[in-house]
Amino acid sequence: MTTPAWDPAQYLRHAGHRARPFGDLLARVPALPGEPPAVADLGCGPGNVTAVLADRWPTAHITGYDNSTAMLDKAQAEHAGPTPGGGRLDFAHADLRGWAPERPYDLIVSNAALQWVPGHLDRFADWLDALVPGGSFAFQVPNNIDAPLHALMRELAATPRWKARLADVLRHEDSVHPPAVYLDRLARLGCATDVWETTYLHVLEGEDPVLDWVKGTGLRPALTVLGDDPEARDAFVAEYRDLLREAYPSAPYGTVLPFRRLFAVARREG
Repeated sequence: MTTPAWDPAQYLRHAGHRARPFGDLLARVPALPGEPPAVADLGCGPGNVTAVLADRWPTAHITGYDNSTAMLDKAQAEHAGPTPGGGRLDFAHADLRGWAPERPYDLIVSNAALQWVPGHLDRFADWLDALVPGGSFAFQVPNNIDAPLHALMRELAATPRWKARLADVLRHEDSVHPPAVYLDRLARLGCATDVWETTYLHVLEGEDPVLDWVKGTGLRPALTVLGDDPEARDAFVAEYRDLLREAYPSAPYGTVLPFRRLFAVARREG
């Protein structure tokens, strides 16, 4: 899978819809043991949801980690510094495939990032070891890799015209595991664990809104690979757009994008 080049502006075009699951995740996180609490946000992106953590825990020292310079620059410019409640927001570069906590945390949280981290299950033990007793590890990931949004993208990339350049570029079906796999792994690591799924019916507006949505996320690897060939990039996007129009027809009130997400909250026993 190609490491995508991220575009903060494109990603934030659907910021409201993308942020809602994070709020639903945080609503299930139990009280944090420390005061002020230390919080790590893994895959913080442009920092807009990292800032939400300061609303929930006003005194917290929060560090957002990401491997995209563009995303970190956006986060740093708009959100870094002291928070109104007396806490602080910082941002730092990290590759989650090898990130090892350098300090104890009351909460390690991740919003729609772990699907981009091959082998992320094997990172859980190290991350949980960094939690203080009573601390929590909480994350949500898209769990819709079988939806038309992704299936059509993979099918198109595997056609003769695109196979040589794109067949091994996109996320595979095993980028997110079944819910029971996460429950089992976290419970065996000694955590009180809550795992659930929710399907959101996002009503999107505008022309080709599903394409606009996926340009900010799942399509990024293909756009990155084809970035030096604008003609090919535009041709691929046009073919994919036509497939999405059939799969997600518009209605008088907008275009409905069903989107299933997987949530987990694991509390380290005190």
